[in-house]
Amino acid sequence: MDLGSTQYGEKQVILDPTMAVRILAKKAMEDPLAFWSEQAKGLEWSKQWDRVLDWDPPFAKWFCGGLLNASVNCLDRHVSSETKNKVALIWEGENGDSRTISYLQLYRQVNRFANALKRLGVKKGDRVTIYMPMVPELHVAMLSCARIGAIHSVVFSGFSSSALADRINDANSRVIVTADGGYRKGKIVELKGLTDEAVRSTPSVEHVVVLRRAGNNIKMGPKDIWWHEATENVQNGCEPVPVESTHPLFILYTSGTTGKPKGVVHGTGGYLTFLHSTAKWVFGFKRDDIFFCTADVGWVTGHSYVVYAPLIHGVTEIIYEGAPDYPKPDRYWAIVQKHGATILYTTPTALRMYMKWGDSIPNSFDLSSLRLLGTVGEPINPEVWKWYFTTIGKGNCPVVDTWWQTETGGIMLSACAGLGGCIPMKPGSATFPVPGIDVAVVDEDGKEVTAGTKGLLVVRKPWPGMLLTLWNDDDKYSKTYWTKFEGQYYPGDYALIDSEGYIWLLGRADDVLKVAGHRLGTMELESAFVSYPAIAEAAVTGKPDPTKGESIIAFLVLKSGFAQSDQLNQELVDHIKRSVGPIATPQEIYFVNRLPKTRSGKIMRRLLRSIASGQPIGDISTLEDGAAVDEVKQAYDELKKTIGRDQTT
Repeated sequence: MDLGSTQYGEKQVILDPTMAVRILAKKAMEDPLAFWSEQAKGLEWSKQWDRVLDWDPPFAKWFCGGLLNASVNCLDRHVSSETKNKVALIWEGENGDSRTISYLQLYRQVNRFANALKRLGVKKGDRVTIYMPMVPELHVAMLSCARIGAIHSVVFSGFSSSALADRINDANSRVIVTADGGYRKGKIVELKGLTDEAVRSTPSVEHVVVLRRAGNNIKMGPKDIWWHEATENVQNGCEPVPVESTHPLFILYTSGTTGKPKGVVHGTGGYLTFLHSTAKWVFGFKRDDIFFCTADVGWVTGHSYVVYAPLIHGVTEIIYEGAPDYPKPDRYWAIVQKHGATILYTTPTALRMYMKWGDSIPNSFDLSSLRLLGTVGEPINPEVWKWYFTTIGKGNCPVVDTWWQTETGGIMLSACAGLGGCIPMKPGSATFPVPGIDVAVVDEDGKEVTAGTKGLLVVRKPWPGMLLTLWNDDDKYSKTYWTKFEGQYYPGDYALIDSEGYIWLLGRADDVLKVAGHRLGTMELESAFVSYPAIAEAAVTGKPDPTKGESIIAFLVLKSGFAQSDQLNQELVDHIKRSVGPIATPQEIYFVNRLPKTRSGKIMRRLLRSIASGQPIGDISTLEDGAAVDEVKQAYDELKKTIGRDQTT
């Protein structure tokens, strides 16, 4: 099997059809308003919209005049059909607990908790902060907010109390929904204790609803009420509140390398329309599908493709509470086998971790139920793509490598497996825009670059899933996303389009190194390192260099069976020279046991840059494991003592 070509195996893998995608994309480009109007008909509306789009750049209002409710589109539409007794959620707790919940059961739980929120005084437009582990009640809380027109703000359960407080205060939330604790790598995360610390500096909070999950000892204060007590003696039915299509469904905070987090605001009608369409095109949900998206709901992938899109389509989905490597490095494969998952949507970071432990672990599980594989969160290295395709998919499953952001709401670039037919797959490419998305790759002056030339990705037309604005900061919204290239959305990603039109994401534009006048994307360099047989993971950063502007620093994790040596160092340098070119020669290489990552699995390159440059590390509230930073610093300091500060590895 030649994985470098456009054919894969004796049976060509089914992917999206050149013809069907082109026809759909052509319709979207010719008449975008008619196209998106037709797509919106896949939802249930209380009132039809008057205008498809009001576009006052950079502000877009979709389906103006239309009224709908997100909870109705996820639940009510199913409980009056044969889907009502179908399993909606299969939940796996890290500690071995498990539950299955049907659509009818989920509907009833949402109605009761919505009434509980109303009894606490929550009404349309109020903000509710949700700080919970990955349990079914997280879905219930979000959908309950949507049912009564409240705006939910989910804060990732890995954030610190200060990060939680910042987000509560920015949203001015009246209610917090949390749990006594959650499980992560065999330990209880003390969510209620962290919430208590946050509440001391969040004067807007009137009530804290606490779910009993872990059974750990907690203190209940005057603002606190147990979930089970809040839902006692409430009515079983809660009439859904029809909201304007442009009514905010949620605020989700994104953290950058500097500055306070941005509160991304998504509406209701446009966002749900985009999710309904993209899930249909990319995943091609079938009635008997069991969808396993490994994302935490605290991030946008969890909002869009763990909560809203699967439920809109009436799909059975798996949600998992804990770490992928606890208690053994096989948890995802065990879950796929146990429940017969048909679609797996996960991160390249998780795949690199599993790849490091070799093929024998996944090969010991029956993964034959899988029909489609997907990746999300970051560009996937070609070597990891090939491993995913051959070892996990056994050469029979298409791989949809999706690109999108918190701000875009849903998938923007991907092969569309749900539209039938086939196209050749290219390992590491996000392929093409989904129908209705108009993108280009441009230079710093906004001019389109030629095929095969690196540039900056832009989106040239508004789309229904786009953010409405940043919470209470229209000016920052305009400046952050729309001023670099007038009238075009700038996501801040580096990309190229090859001669066949395939799009390749090359990492964040702010992760681009400038070495001796040459621009080098960190993703390109990391892919080159990972393509070497000894390397499991790689993170590349730069530090100031008086001669070259920046020098390249690499932090590497070895695969099992390989050891650090001078010979390996030289082999890696030679490999990078061959793969990328002499300009990409790393100045320093450090071997570490693990890389510092956020709980969502993204490498914190900012920390690595700070360590390499001798600068303060700064905020690490989103870090998965603080010990990883200490290990990196120790490896850096020890090697510096050995080789001297200015000597090339």
